[in-house]
Amino acid sequence: MSQDFLQSVYRERLLKHVLIGELLKHAWLNHGAELEVSQPAVDRAGHDVVLEAKGTVRHVQLKSSSLSATTRSQAIHLQLANKPSGCVIWMKFNPIDMRIDHFMFFGGDPDKPLPNLFGFETSKHTRADANGVKKERPNLRIVPVSSFRSIGSVDALYKAHFGSAT
Repeated sequence: MSQDFLQSVYRERLLKHVLIGELLKHAWLNHGAELEVSQPAVDRAGHDVVLEAKGTVRHVQLKSSSLSATTRSQAIHLQLANKPSGCVIWMKFNPIDMRIDHFMFFGGDPDKPLPNLFGFETSKHTRADANGVKKERPNLRIVPVSSFRSIGSVDALYKAHFGSAT
């Protein structure tokens, strides 16, 4: 089995710290260290981190895939739509050096809500029950990669989250 499979939580936390570090560094160098970062103690409402700058609060669900992965969609929590400016950052990383190559972004402009999720397919559990049925996960929707927009840099990601005004 691959290390990605065996150490998925480690990889997820590593990439989260890399992303937060890059965003904080960008804010330090370009925006007067205005970025605040908070993390929920419990993963109940679909977000992994809260980012705040320029008066905008972003509840962010994080996803990641290696550059060689063929992942075509992501399961997004419905509760994310109830948060101010909820969004999803899908990090595409190089598995050789764990650098984030680019981002996929699903969300609205700063201070705008998450796009409506109810038109998307309801997620199902990956494993079947004793009867061979994969039950629905009613709080998750499958959002295809085509609904995300590609963002190539931390600077562009910061602008997508908080706008371009300094």
